[in-house]
Amino acid sequence: MGPDEFRRAGHQLVDYIADYQETVRDRPVTPDVRPGYMRRLVPAAPPERPEPWDDVMADIERVIMPGMSHWHSPQFHAYYPVGNSYPALLADMLSDALGCVGIAWASAPACTELEVIMMDWLAQLLQLPEQFMFSSGRGGGGVIQGSACESTLITLLAARSCKVNEFLRASGTVHNEHGDPVVTPDRAALLPKLVAFASDQAHSSVTRASLLSGLRIRTLPSDSNASLRGDTLTKAVEEELRAGNIPFYVLAALGTTASCAYDNLTELGPICERFGLWLHIDAAYAGAACVCPEFRHIIDGIEHATSFNFNPHKFLLTNLDCSALWVRRSRDLTDVFEVNALFLKTPFSEMPSYRHWAIQLSRRFRALKLWFVMRLYGADGLRAHIRRQVKLAKEFEALVRGDDRFEVAAPVTLGLVCFRLKKYGNMINDHLLARINGARRIHMVPAMLPGETYVLRFVVCSRYTESRDVQFAWSEVQKHTDELLSSAEVLGRGKMLWSSVRAASIGLRLFHSWHSV
Repeated sequence: MGPDEFRRAGHQLVDYIADYQETVRDRPVTPDVRPGYMRRLVPAAPPERPEPWDDVMADIERVIMPGMSHWHSPQFHAYYPVGNSYPALLADMLSDALGCVGIAWASAPACTELEVIMMDWLAQLLQLPEQFMFSSGRGGGGVIQGSACESTLITLLAARSCKVNEFLRASGTVHNEHGDPVVTPDRAALLPKLVAFASDQAHSSVTRASLLSGLRIRTLPSDSNASLRGDTLTKAVEEELRAGNIPFYVLAALGTTASCAYDNLTELGPICERFGLWLHIDAAYAGAACVCPEFRHIIDGIEHATSFNFNPHKFLLTNLDCSALWVRRSRDLTDVFEVNALFLKTPFSEMPSYRHWAIQLSRRFRALKLWFVMRLYGADGLRAHIRRQVKLAKEFEALVRGDDRFEVAAPVTLGLVCFRLKKYGNMINDHLLARINGARRIHMVPAMLPGETYVLRFVVCSRYTESRDVQFAWSEVQKHTDELLSSAEVLGRGKMLWSSVRAASIGLRLFHSWHSV
């Protein structure tokens, strides 16, 4: 493909993308295919000779679209939003064309410098404490990660290193020329004693981080509002200390996966400071709402945090992948991940070498999409988007409350409504969701709240969602509820114990695995 054909194909594909975006509401929201459907549509071996672009273009509809769940459809109400906007799409086009690798400032100065500035811009929009900003000159700063999962793992590893080094310094262990303890048997002996803490409502990526790091993460019970409280943390920390273990890390969830609940940061923060614990805040979904002054209270207590993370690629109109992580002290990351092979060494620069801030070395020019989105929407446009999504969720909440058969099962604070049939058990609610999703006109997923309460989750996901889509979704819920409750067979089954939650557990596992992406 030469430049002339690229121009022609590019125009054609951009037109296709724009048409798809503007007509996505007309497509069935989920696919009607079986696993392996594509095998019969795609040859078993790659072509020996080049194929014409027009054939590739035609196969988008023939091969790809039949297997697509349309996450940006206004009838898609599952999981949490995936950011998407024309400015971000354009930025990714440019990023792919430039093709730079942001290993260090010297490898792509614009890539590093724009990321530094964009992370400060975002921090200002959220009114983060100045110690998290590069511009403060206090040693903190931000970095774009691929997902909140990565941020959890990275901060867990950094916290481990900080706590072990703290113990070894106190014990007079031998240090290297940089003042860091060398790897010794004493260091290895400390690792099994380390213990981190997270709520039972925390994302499943916490469990994955434990598996990958080999560190123990103790799950703590949340209260009736699905919130981790200070007295629960204090009790657990003191128990571990009495057992001779070393508490070192707490993950506080703001906007939990199941119900968008909030751990009590103002209680947890002082406790972490008292016991010398790294406090990481996972606000993957809810953090973006803090660009609106009326939602800034969500992160009250952030001044106690060691690190803070949210995903612009969820609620802030920015395409995957773009997860924003800030740390109070950047050296806490770089001391863990810094490896300087000869080919990576560059002259000293006051700019960060972002390869020392993450697991991967090769980094795309992801800051471009934040630059495009923030400039082309402006802060006012971003706030208007979030307020519109919250307003639509409140509209759905009012519809639920207006039907005596249903109850709202958790406070509606942002774009999520958890609801259920209140006179029937988990089995009937699970069956209702299966009927709704089976019709493929709207799509939702379930969650399990404290007390083994099964709920349906309605999330405003698409930037195209309007009041008519909320009304349509509610009409689908009512239609399938009427049919379900008129079925003697189903009502009879509803009187049985809910002994099997296979379908629900599968959906929940998929849901929890996705949320921190």
